Amino acid sequence: MPVMLRRLTLTLLVSGLTLGAWAQAAETLIEGLESDHHTLRLERIAAGLEHPWSLVFLPDGDLLVSERPGRLARIDQAGRMTRLEGVPEVSTRGQGGLLDLALHPRFGDGEHDWLYFTWSQPGSGGTATTLSRARLGDDSLTHIETLFEQGRFSAPGRHYGSRLAWLPDGTLLMSIGDRGREPPRAQDGGDHAGSVLRLTDTGGVPPDNPFVDDAAVLDELFTLGNRNPQGLTVAKDGTPWSTEHGPRTGDELNRLVGGDNYGWPVVSRGNDYGTNQPIGRDSAPGMRDPVHVFDGRFAPSGLVEVSGDTFTAWQGHFLAGGLASERLIRLALEGDEVVEHEVLLEGEIGRIRDVRQGPDGTIYLLEDATNGALYRLTPVAP
Repeated sequence: MPVMLRRLTLTLLVSGLTLGAWAQAAETLIEGLESDHHTLRLERIAAGLEHPWSLVFLPDGDLLVSERPGRLARIDQAGRMTRLEGVPEVSTRGQGGLLDLALHPRFGDGEHDWLYFTWSQPGSGGTATTLSRARLGDDSLTHIETLFEQGRFSAPGRHYGSRLAWLPDGTLLMSIGDRGREPPRAQDGGDHAGSVLRLTDTGGVPPDNPFVDDAAVLDELFTLGNRNPQGLTVAKDGTPWSTEHGPRTGDELNRLVGGDNYGWPVVSRGNDYGTNQPIGRDSAPGMRDPVHVFDGRFAPSGLVEVSGDTFTAWQGHFLAGGLASERLIRLALEGDEVVEHEVLLEGEIGRIRDVRQGPDGTIYLLEDATNGALYRLTPVAP
């Protein structure tokens, strides 16, 4: 175990802190929020976060939260916040900044103690969605390595995608948006924009990637035709899923199948921002349809499949966060059919940027705001 983690773990043990000690930092906002299956408590765990984007849970019980302006916050179980040094200089124009976080699946064994993060890298010609990894020092990131850099820098500000999710075989999925100005890039197999990538844990290309034998498509691509996926998770059965922004409505839930084309902008269920006229067709041969299209302007960000016994009636269900809609939606599927759809939150905490299930089984939510916050949903015992 690294020195930093040994010290923090010892401190927590001496002070008697456990995962349940988050209750010391929690401020109950709503007690007895009713849903179809569970009565819920909504708590605020920490405030003062500037446009938080993602969070991960460290083995010692602390949280790491990325803030879009380029800061990385560590929050302990008493709610105390410190910020780590060493974050690369990010482009903060528009939607850019420090974005998703993920720990190596074997984090904690010493050899694989890597924090992976995506960010909008400034450079000649604009910005690029970039994947890096680093070690966690006592108060800073160390040993930073750039693993992947989008092949074409373009005008900053829009559609970086940037979600990360590990597959059971130890490969890493990474979403990249179409970058917002030239939608047809998502149909260009020679461009990383508008795709989901599959990489090794060192940023290389797995030899069984779906397009490695296709000279017209980049080897890193797992799927293409994706507009701007900002929700990404791998279900218990190993299937990857994403939520993806449509243009004006038409936000999608997609089952990700390696080698498939998800249609954008040839296929779309949304409308043009200026004219409000439909973009593309509803469906097309050779392009995979969404499993679900969200009502209205949902603006998805953050996606998790619920597991464990904390929310017994939600096992295997998806929770999807919404930005403009300020909604948290529960979806239950049978195969590719949505059989339950429930709005759990609507406006109670503002724009929901990320949704995660913690080691304690409860649901953690990030509010995307200048003075954003970290929230938790817990079940209330009957």
